[in-house]
Amino acid sequence: MMRRIESRVNVLSEDYQRFHAKNIERLSEFHRRQDDARFERPQRDHDRLAHHGKIFVRERIKLLLDPGTPFLEFSSLAANSEYDGDSKGASVVTGIGIVSGREVIIRADDPSIKGGAWYPLTVKKNVRCLDIAIENRLPVVHICDSAGGFLPLQSELFADQVSAGRIFRNQAILSKMGVPQLSLVFGQCTAGGAYIPALSDYAVILRGNGGIFLGGPPLVKAATGEIVDADTLGGADVHTQVSGVADYAANSEEEAILLGREIVSFWKRPDKIKKDRRKPEAPFYDPKELYGIIPDDIKIQFDMREVIARIVDGSYFHEYQPDYGKTLICGYSYIWGHRVGIIGNNGVLFNDSSLKGAHFIELCNQNRTPIVFLQNITGFMVGREYEARGICKDGAKFIMAQAGSAVPKFTVMVNGSFGAGNYGMCGRAYDGRFVFSWPNHQIGIMGAEQAANVLADVKVRQLERAGTTLTDTEIEEIRLPVIESFERESNAYYATSQIWDDGIIDPVDTRNTLGIALSVAENVPIEEPRYGVMRL
Repeated sequence: MMRRIESRVNVLSEDYQRFHAKNIERLSEFHRRQDDARFERPQRDHDRLAHHGKIFVRERIKLLLDPGTPFLEFSSLAANSEYDGDSKGASVVTGIGIVSGREVIIRADDPSIKGGAWYPLTVKKNVRCLDIAIENRLPVVHICDSAGGFLPLQSELFADQVSAGRIFRNQAILSKMGVPQLSLVFGQCTAGGAYIPALSDYAVILRGNGGIFLGGPPLVKAATGEIVDADTLGGADVHTQVSGVADYAANSEEEAILLGREIVSFWKRPDKIKKDRRKPEAPFYDPKELYGIIPDDIKIQFDMREVIARIVDGSYFHEYQPDYGKTLICGYSYIWGHRVGIIGNNGVLFNDSSLKGAHFIELCNQNRTPIVFLQNITGFMVGREYEARGICKDGAKFIMAQAGSAVPKFTVMVNGSFGAGNYGMCGRAYDGRFVFSWPNHQIGIMGAEQAANVLADVKVRQLERAGTTLTDTEIEEIRLPVIESFERESNAYYATSQIWDDGIIDPVDTRNTLGIALSVAENVPIEEPRYGVMRL
C-alpha cells in the first residue's frame, strides 16, 4: 500500500485566498477566450452555412461522438495571436473522442472561417494531430470541408517539413501501419485537400455540397479553358459511380455521420498492452483546491506534492528517494487506475536532483511505467561551484535518460518552464506523447527580468569600454522593451497559439486529460530503451 500525501494546505490562509482569487480570474479569461474561439462567428458566416444546409463544425462532432462520452480537444486556442484573429482555433478542430465504442482522432475543418481555408498554423495543427494518431495508433475520422490553402500565405504552408504534404505523408504512414481512416466529405476538397479522402480507407461524400478535385472550376477554366460546374467536375455521383474516389454518397450530413459511425463500428479494436491496472479512485483532496495552491506570482515557490495529491488516485504516492535531491519530486502513483511514474519540480535542478531524475527514469523504463512530468522549472543551477561539480555533465545525464526513454511520456506545464530545465523535464522537443499547459504557464529561454538584466549589463559594458556611462533612466529604457517582449512571448496564450503545446487546460481537468492520454498510449507496445553515451 502506498502512503497518502499529507496535505499542508490551509484553505483559510491569506495566501491561499489571494492565489485562489487570481486563478479564478485567470480561468475566467481562459474560458472567455476559448468560448470565443469555439463559438463566436459573425452572423453572416452562420447565415452562409445555413444557406448551404451545413451544420456548424462542433455540432457535426457532437453527432459523430457516442452520446455522453468526452472529447479531448487539442490546441483550442491555436493561432489566437496570429492572422489578426481571422483563424480562430487555426480553422480546424482536432481531438480524441469515442465513436462506436472506439477511441479515434477527429480532424474537422471549420468552414465558418474563410470556407475552411488552411493557414500555416492550420497545417501545423493538422500535422500534429496525425502525429498523435501515429504515436498512439489511433484511427482517424476526417470531416472535410476546406477551400484549400490560404493563398496569400502559400509560401508558409507548402514546401517546409511541416507542410500540407506532411499531412498526406502522415496519412500514408497510418495506412502502412494498418490504422484505418475515414473521410466524411461535407464540402469541397480542393487541390491538396483532395488527397485526404483519396488517402483514406473509406470516404463518404455528401450530394450537393461535397466535392473532390485537384483543380476547382476556376482553375480548370484558367488552365484548360474548360467550363464545368463543381458537381459535374467532382461531386458525389461522379466519385461514387464513375471514378471510385469515394465509396458512399449521402443525402444529408446526418445520414453521412450515421453511415460513418456504422463504418467505424466494423473497425478492429486495438489490443491494449497488459499493464498493472487498479480500480480508479478519486483524489482524497478536492482538485479545485489547486486554484489556491498555484501562486499569483511565478516567482513564488510551491510544493509539487500538493498538486500531485489532487491529481492521482486516492492521493496516494510512493515517493522515491525523498531525502535526496529534494528539488525534484519522483515517485509512483495511479491515475484513473493507470500506474505512472511522476517527476515534478520543487525548485532549481542541482547535481543531486538531476542524477535522481535520471536514475528514476531508468527505473520507470525497467518496469515499463509511463512517466508524467509536472513542470515548474527555472532551469539547472548556475555558478562557479556548480560548474566545478559538473552540473552540465549531470544535467546531460538527466536529458540523455529522458530522451532515450521508451515508455510513454506526458508533460503538464503547471507553472514556469525556463532554460534547459524545459528539456530535462520533457518539453515539446522531446517527443512526449502529449504536452498540456495551465493558464498561468510561462515559457522561455529565461525569465523577462533576467533577460532584461543580461542585455542591459551587456550594453553597459560595451559603452563603458567606449568611455560612456549610462544613467539609471537610460538603463531602464534598455530593459523595458525586453521585458515587454519576453512577457508577451512567454505567456501561455502565445505558446499555445504557436502550438508549442497540445492545448491549455483548466487545472481541475488535468486528471481526466491524463486519463484519456494514458488510455490511448496503451495501444502501442513499449520498446526496449536505449541510452546514448553518458559522460560519467
